[in-house]
Amino acid sequence: MSGTSGGAQANHSLAFRVMRLCRPSLHVETPLLFDPADLLLGEDDSSSLLPSESLSSEDGGADLSFRSRFLLSDPSTASGLSGLLVLPQSFGAIYLGETFCSYISINNSSTFEVREIVIKAEIQTERQRILLLDTSKSPVETIRAGGRYDFIVEHDVKELGAHTLVCSAMYNDGDGERKYLPQFFKFIVANPLSVRTKVRMVKDLTFLEACIENHTKANLYMDQVEFQPAQNWGATVLTADMSLDEKNFTSDREIFKPPVLIKSGGGIHNFLYQLKLSSQESTQTRIEGSNILGKLQITWRTNLGEPGRLQTQHILGSPVPRKEIDLQVVKIPPAIIMHKPFEVQLRLTNQTERALGPFEIWFSGDANGELAFMVNGLQTMALPEIRALTSTDLNMNLISTKLGVQKITGITVFDSVEKKTYEPLPDLEIFVDLD
Repeated sequence: MSGTSGGAQANHSLAFRVMRLCRPSLHVETPLLFDPADLLLGEDDSSSLLPSESLSSEDGGADLSFRSRFLLSDPSTASGLSGLLVLPQSFGAIYLGETFCSYISINNSSTFEVREIVIKAEIQTERQRILLLDTSKSPVETIRAGGRYDFIVEHDVKELGAHTLVCSAMYNDGDGERKYLPQFFKFIVANPLSVRTKVRMVKDLTFLEACIENHTKANLYMDQVEFQPAQNWGATVLTADMSLDEKNFTSDREIFKPPVLIKSGGGIHNFLYQLKLSSQESTQTRIEGSNILGKLQITWRTNLGEPGRLQTQHILGSPVPRKEIDLQVVKIPPAIIMHKPFEVQLRLTNQTERALGPFEIWFSGDANGELAFMVNGLQTMALPEIRALTSTDLNMNLISTKLGVQKITGITVFDSVEKKTYEPLPDLEIFVDLD
């Protein structure tokens, strides 16, 4: 990798050379079969040099005529893999989440040795400066004429954009002069993946879909695409239903999970997660306006096992509304008989940090005027003041008037002090039997 120097290179005895360390690639060549006789004579004359029986394939011999020279003697030859590995011929692309590893050599091209060499190597980005090597406390004693000093540096790439590898050396020249040599090696860090997310809410459940697209020129094998939920959230990955035979091997699949292949040049794969609050009590601890669901942890490997790791930013869901008062059903009877009274146990919770109330609670029924239930007793119930972050239970006595699946709807809470009506209790479906 070529770099730029901060001063005239001709005035320095030392120079840095940088090579990127990465795994080799497979050597692939297009199989091209030919007749060895073509190296000596043309095809028209080659048959005269060989016995006629050698051209026949009846005895298992090879057919060297023009029509068969491109026939493959073994199916494995079609892959073009020779079994050789090729070292990188260029610096190559560097992607976010990889580990940048570089082999650096400082060469003495003069005819005399240099002494007391202090070497520094650091990475500069738009945001920070990271020191990779510093020999200030233990300088290199000497580098002989024509010799070199080699070292390896590593850096986990966590930023996109322009990066500069700065290599510098302070040394005593042959005449005892103290010199300073800086060299700069620039490279660009690209994004290997793009992650697009969609969030959908279905009642108390939240579904997160993550679409991962491969922007590199190599296949990526996803070892892990894990969703790390925020506090009070639980996450479950959803996959296609397994057959009975596959379910018998669930324990084996948990021990060894095959990686997910995302092909090069725009290949995509979708992941689906189901999110749910860990408990009902956790709703009281939500921060007002907080809608952070969590983040994705992604690890992958390339064809020859080069690792990579990325973590997304916080994934946001729909804004969480802050309820001052929460009314919930705690208990209902397992069997409800028509025209017989039954009790519904309710719980009213104050989710604010101040006292609220007193309250009035009434049952208004269906908005269309069709009453499937009637109140057995007082039409309006009075509740005392509720302290901050506490709750109180109450029982409402009802009588059913219709058979089948019916909805209890219209239970409303009213603040007598603030003259404020809160959102009514969500509809509750129950089954009413005749006897």
